[in-house]
Amino acid sequence: MKLNVEVMSKDIIKPSVPTSDQFRRYRLSFLDQISPPVYNPLILFYRLNITEGNIKTDDKIKIIDHLKQSLSDVLTDFYPLAGRIKDNMFVNCNDEGVPFWETRVQCKTSDVLDNPVPDELNKLLLFVLDDADEVPFGVQFNVFGCGGFAIGVCISHKIADALSFFTFLKTWAAVCRGDPRSSIAFPEFVSAELFPPKTTLGFEPRSGISTDKIVTKRFVFTALKIQEIKANIGDTTYPSRIAALSAFIWTRFIATTQADATHEGEDNRFHAIVHAVNLRKRFNPPLPDHSFGNLYRIAMTIPTKNSQQDCRNLVNQIGESIRKIDAENIKRLRHGSDRYLEFMKEGTKSFMKGEMITFNVTSLCNFPIYEVDFGWGKPVWVGSAGLTFKNLVVFMDPINGDGIEAWISLKEEEMGTFENDEIMRGFVCNQTTWLSLVVAVVALLFGVLLWNRLNSLIRSPSQCLPPQRSYTIDHSDPLSTGAPQGIPLIALGSLSPSSNNNKKKSRVKWGAYEGFGAGVLAPLGHQLRVAGAGKLHDTRNDDATNGGKRLEEQFRIPCPPH
Repeated sequence: MKLNVEVMSKDIIKPSVPTSDQFRRYRLSFLDQISPPVYNPLILFYRLNITEGNIKTDDKIKIIDHLKQSLSDVLTDFYPLAGRIKDNMFVNCNDEGVPFWETRVQCKTSDVLDNPVPDELNKLLLFVLDDADEVPFGVQFNVFGCGGFAIGVCISHKIADALSFFTFLKTWAAVCRGDPRSSIAFPEFVSAELFPPKTTLGFEPRSGISTDKIVTKRFVFTALKIQEIKANIGDTTYPSRIAALSAFIWTRFIATTQADATHEGEDNRFHAIVHAVNLRKRFNPPLPDHSFGNLYRIAMTIPTKNSQQDCRNLVNQIGESIRKIDAENIKRLRHGSDRYLEFMKEGTKSFMKGEMITFNVTSLCNFPIYEVDFGWGKPVWVGSAGLTFKNLVVFMDPINGDGIEAWISLKEEEMGTFENDEIMRGFVCNQTTWLSLVVAVVALLFGVLLWNRLNSLIRSPSQCLPPQRSYTIDHSDPLSTGAPQGIPLIALGSLSPSSNNNKKKSRVKWGAYEGFGAGVLAPLGHQLRVAGAGKLHDTRNDDATNGGKRLEEQFRIPCPPH
């Protein structure tokens, strides 16, 4: 659906402690320099009742103020994010600050989450993603009509890779929660020391950013379908799900676009599948995860002519190219960056001439994206946005952990044929149908558990309450506060309500009383607990009170017949 987003306020958040002079100039590394000048986005959705006009509106103000204060505190350690990038060489850590906008979205979070539209999600972000300027980081706090909200964050790829991005978010959340500083891993700025910057590059890192109309679509593969894809490959080496899914998506991309290329006589073009690989664990000794910067490299796979038909061979090629990024490869990269730069120049020339078609894959799977808890709970969903990088696949974990979300960006005309490919459609789940199925299954399981519980209670004579014993509702129990009226309360047999103060009869039928609360009655000695609504106490031992007033509404609950 179309999102209507209104900006309510704009602010600049600066570090709570000024950056000292010795840290004012943060050098970019060689790997930072060759990274594309784009913003990497994430949007984290949370549910909370903080709507305008609600008694909890103050909660919204407190949350925003707390977010701003904790961001200010964490920027003291992540000081480059509050600076400004200069000439693709360094960050001027002048504490100019991070833009922080607050917006109002004229819909409910469920309207977005039921069927996310990537290009619409860009409205929840502060920056135009393919136009990264000197500002490294920005936040947009989006409040929905239902009271839920989404935190849209963008970080410049010139300063951080995906793991650095998550490290920052995780640290920010920990500071916001008030975790002890000793338990938080703060950044280590080692990238420029490991990969010193170059004075000139000789090529344009923007080459992957397309001027064509690019469309991003979200495709969900369940774990069962991924297993089916791996089984179809039939490889005894047990490929990873990322390698298997990458190969499958690429073969469908080729199948849906190759016909036009053949017709136009472009068979001499060659393809490259490019995977981003985290270098930290591949160093000897390994670097800690909180090493900040662009510490990734690309593993390039050149598919053979028969790779479209032989997916097994392609998967093996992908696995081999990724395994080659090891400690020795990193050592050669560190001491032979000039040769690597020449390789990048030649690749860029081939790309610009249309001689090479790249297919870029980034996996955010197994990253702790659903652990970003600022103190009001974990996100109910985390998504990306519409990207303008052509032939790009971003893999993400779904919230239920079942399968993989593939955010795929293609030229508009190619996306049309790609998403309608029958083989592709056979492996992608219908997201709306899938959501409805999940809801139905959960409801069914709850119904089965509830029936089993009631059946065991009704059929067990030893658990029946003694006939004619009188019980009263304790309205003072915290669980009963605000209990909804008119919702059936499932009971052990027929109920015979009586009241000393109220002669009005309540309609009663077997197994349900429609006059109070909601929940399931479960005997506990001489006491009945009402799950989610309150307690029933033996009136011989207890007087239920509500604000000092005795409540004498009583029920006789005989054992049901067997």
